[in-house]
Amino acid sequence: MNIELHPTFKKHYKKRISQNQKLTSKTIERVGLFKQDPKNPLIKDHALTGTHFGHRAFWITGNIRVIYEKLDENTVLFLDIGTHPQVY
Repeated sequence: MNIELHPTFKKHYKKRISQNQKLTSKTIERVGLFKQDPKNPLIKDHALTGTHFGHRAFWITGNIRVIYEKLDENTVLFLDIGTHPQVY
């Protein structure tokens, strides 16, 4: 699976995640699980509704989410990362 990063994702990752080693490690771990099997129950992948209709999200931790969009069968675009209130 190919993962592309939206500029907003890059900006918010740097601001919200990269400064915390624990969150950085957990993000690397969960993105690895996502790449291996997007339906892995540990990451709780789910479709979004409302203003984010057509996008999906998965859990990094209980409160940290990655919002993404499927571009095709082999490529996803990570759109945003942050706490539930930050990304929704």
